[in-house]
Amino acid sequence: QVRVAESGGGLVRTGDSLTLSCVVSGDLRHYALGWFRQAPGKEREFVAAVSWSGLMTYYGDFVKGRFTISRGGAENRMYLRMNDLKPEDTGVYYCAADLSGSYYYAERYDYWGQGTQVSVSE
Repeated sequence: QVRVAESGGGLVRTGDSLTLSCVVSGDLRHYALGWFRQAPGKEREFVAAVSWSGLMTYYGDFVKGRFTISRGGAENRMYLRMNDLKPEDTGVYYCAADLSGSYYYAERYDYWGQGTQVSVSE
């Protein structure tokens, strides 16, 4: 069984940086990992994903070079480094594992964490 847990959210100011972490337990040899976010009153939105090998990465259009996703380590960790944060980046950020390799589509992900809140003030 796969379990997913995020951490690292918080309250920051415009222009600040933040790194989110995701720890995944279980057999993940063929799972891609991704980050999604959801702002109040909005649909869940794709942020970034990384292939099971860690060699391929994918980003949402709004990222525009500000975020970097990576994975590695003996504990099956994934990271999302977010730079130049803006108020519109505010939301609950979710880590998820995907066996199908769809990357961009939330409905194709198999396992989800509980989410971590990121709030960016003016």
